[in-house]
Amino acid sequence: MEVEREISFRTECGLYYSYYKQMLRAPSIQQGLSELISDNATESKRTINLLRRMNIYQEVFLGVLYRILPIQAYLEPVYFYIYTVFSLQAVYVIALFITSWLLSGSWLAGALTGVWYILNRVDTTRVEFTISLRENWSLPFFALQIAAITCYLRPHLKPIQQKVVLWLMFLATLCFCLTWQFNQFILLVQALIIFTLDCLDLISTEQVTCLYLVQVSSLLSVWLLQFCNSMILGSLALSFIVAALFVKHFQRGLKTGGLAARLGKLLLHTVLVLALTFTINYFAKQALQLRSDEHIFKFIKSKFGLGPTRDFDASLYLCEEAFGLLPLDTFDRLAGTLLAYPYLITLIVLLVMLALLTLANLCDSSAVGRPLKGRFEERPICMRADVAYNLLHTVFFGLLALSTMRMKYLWTGHMCAFAAYGVCGKELWSLCLNMIHCNTKTKLRLIRYTVPLAILGFLYYKFWPKLMTEVSELREFYDPDTVELMTWISSKTPKTAVFAGSMQLLAGIKLCTGRVLTNHPHYEDRALRERTRQVYQIYAQQSPEEVHRILRAAGADFVVMEDSVCYERRHGRGCRLRDLLDLANGHIMDGPGDNDPDLVHASHPRFCASIKTDGPAYTALFTRVFQNKTFHVYKLKKGKKRAKADREPVAMQD
Repeated sequence: MEVEREISFRTECGLYYSYYKQMLRAPSIQQGLSELISDNATESKRTINLLRRMNIYQEVFLGVLYRILPIQAYLEPVYFYIYTVFSLQAVYVIALFITSWLLSGSWLAGALTGVWYILNRVDTTRVEFTISLRENWSLPFFALQIAAITCYLRPHLKPIQQKVVLWLMFLATLCFCLTWQFNQFILLVQALIIFTLDCLDLISTEQVTCLYLVQVSSLLSVWLLQFCNSMILGSLALSFIVAALFVKHFQRGLKTGGLAARLGKLLLHTVLVLALTFTINYFAKQALQLRSDEHIFKFIKSKFGLGPTRDFDASLYLCEEAFGLLPLDTFDRLAGTLLAYPYLITLIVLLVMLALLTLANLCDSSAVGRPLKGRFEERPICMRADVAYNLLHTVFFGLLALSTMRMKYLWTGHMCAFAAYGVCGKELWSLCLNMIHCNTKTKLRLIRYTVPLAILGFLYYKFWPKLMTEVSELREFYDPDTVELMTWISSKTPKTAVFAGSMQLLAGIKLCTGRVLTNHPHYEDRALRERTRQVYQIYAQQSPEEVHRILRAAGADFVVMEDSVCYERRHGRGCRLRDLLDLANGHIMDGPGDNDPDLVHASHPRFCASIKTDGPAYTALFTRVFQNKTFHVYKLKKGKKRAKADREPVAMQD
């Protein structure tokens, strides 16, 4: 059934897909766009511009495309959506193929990259079980942008070719930024890479300026397309680029003098850029009154022990495994496909070469004003600008992945291309052959083609039967309790009914039933985060009167409670949702274990458990209208609270 297909879009994936469905069901394209721009069904009692708040232009584009193409008769909307996302993953692999080919000069590197990406798909992509996640739309464009940067930094590129590549780079960056709300943080890391290349004198001033301007123009274009979204103007990426360009323009003679003088100037330059970045960002956020992204900085500060550990928003992230350190078994899987070994060897060798080249650049005061190409050709150790960029790219995003597991998908795909370059490129094999004094063109060509073919042969022998077995498996999503809940909501509640509950479940309710929500998983809004924390008091130790007041203030008609949340066992003590709420409320947590001395016993039992006792204080305010093994739905009463019910004691359920 359609509902069974739709509930497979879990958490925020269901929310995003619901807007594609909404565009298809609108009487016209114009009305569909109007409903998205003035939406009052996603958040109760609020009218929001979804195109401004969320990155859903891809759903709008697909909805329009499906309506105008003559494919409705033989391709259902859900499959059109899925096939589009899967096709983008093919674009991702093609972009990695191009990057490794450009770096190494061998198409075998591209083939090896594609094979490694597929064999390591557990660590390179989440698309098979989170189809509509924003990163699955944006990362293919990010890979295309990296390929364009690699091409742009190649030597011997003609001016007309540079212009074409810059336009391709801009389009790829624009699509990347338009499809993912975290684009500003990824571009910040990329801007730091460009800044490092500039400081180490590895790319020209013109290239630095062009790369920065592509980023700025892409961010400003998205700002316009998203109806002047203030998060973009208040982003650290934009502040950093403006600061870097400003300081670079006024700080003359940065690359002159001896080693000590240049190191001092670089240190001063870095301090000035960072200080100006935070100054610009502070005043921009004050002027825009921007608080939407503060939860991300709270998470970062708490992760490194620099902020409060009881903050509810930060704790939600910190307690998820995806936001923890990268597990060590990741490297075991990467080593099993022979990816980790050439990657680490290539990384170490190139880092040593980069360190020696940087030292030579800093010591060579006569290099000022001479072209980079001429300088590098005169030195025994040299590194192309495109190789240097990809080296720093894998280092920076590797560090990001090591610190936060969720970020590994930004690293592992590029890792495949970088390792393939190491296997098929000329630089490393020439270095090895020079060390044993037998470097000839014939031997170099022989080893560059023999080694990758041997690796491909081994991978085929080891993994082909397993891949064929996996491809032959057909599985079906099975969740009868959720299907029963969605069917009941669709048939037994008014279409204008407002539902409260967990963010993940409510996204599915919107997709499957179209009902109005109190909160949802798109967390990039301060008012929504505060409302979510309030609605989640249904799982805290609160009185029925307080919970009823909170839910009525949010406009809720029904509240859905899940046993899997109320009696959660997936996380340990201190990371269960009920524990996070208790800590935020200053209450002692359930179960055996230590508690901070300033925590106190709650004056009321846990609401989600006690409401099932049907005590008078609860039945006076809530009526149970649906239940199964997983879900309990209560309707809020609008009548006055009875004083007698307020005075009666409530039995606490263990």
